[in-house]
Amino acid sequence: MQRGPQTLISERDTEALAAAMAQAWREPLLVYLSGDLGVGKTTLVRHLLHAFGHHGSVRSPTYNLVEPYALGIGPVFHFDLYRVQDPEELELIGWRDYLAEAALCLVEWPERAQPLLPQADVEVALQLHGHQRSATLQAQGERGSAWMQRLLWPLGLAS
Repeated sequence: MQRGPQTLISERDTEALAAAMAQAWREPLLVYLSGDLGVGKTTLVRHLLHAFGHHGSVRSPTYNLVEPYALGIGPVFHFDLYRVQDPEELELIGWRDYLAEAALCLVEWPERAQPLLPQADVEVALQLHGHQRSATLQAQGERGSAWMQRLLWPLGLAS
């Protein structure tokens, strides 16, 4: 099941997308975020974490690969695999242990760790079109499809 592309004219639109994604969340998910450098993957994660009630800063875990968050919904793990040279590096940080938890796992740059990674429940592809961005969401499997069915789409954007 696919939704989009949805045009994101401003950061407020990205925030609205994150709010809709958070509202649809009910169970652990593995979410891959793809797109070129600077397209807004970390911005989307930041707004998503804020929608779940996180009040602190959200850093891109580029050097340590994962940043954990303990939120009211349960654990959230934000991965940034941009600097991964070999997919086996994920074994060193205990990748499988993170996936075994009942958690929301948000993974930027998943293509850097293929073929080691399992299939995502949801894939979010962000693209830049001049000064605007677009988001396309693709559900895989039962959990992703259930999440996608709860997602309010098209978004009622603020811009």
